[in-house]
Amino acid sequence: MQGFKAFIMRGNLVELAVAFIIGAAFATVVSAFTAIIVEALAKAGGAPNFDEWQPGGFTSVGPFLTALVAFLLMAFIVYFFVVRPYEVAKARMFPAEPVTETIDPNTELLREIRDELRTGRGV
Repeated sequence: MQGFKAFIMRGNLVELAVAFIIGAAFATVVSAFTAIIVEALAKAGGAPNFDEWQPGGFTSVGPFLTALVAFLLMAFIVYFFVVRPYEVAKARMFPAEPVTETIDPNTELLREIRDELRTGRGV
């Protein structure tokens, strides 16, 4: 029982639960925004979805295309309204430090051996 209590009280489990709740709420917001865009597209171009479209008698093609368009719209919204602004803000607040490579002496020796073997002088 003590191990279970330690597992439940572990910090990353609580963070994961909070992230899941926020993610579910955010999914609702993105879905609602996507519905607005789909509705606007429907008013501009016709049908709001492809659910009734059945090429060759296949009844599942239309709903698949509707789900595909909704997915692409959600991906577009998330990328351009969440990911890109986050990356820009992160780059401004936390500029990348120049990477300085420290080479281990053993690694350098192995590289020299490899180079010698490649040139054929190691035989």
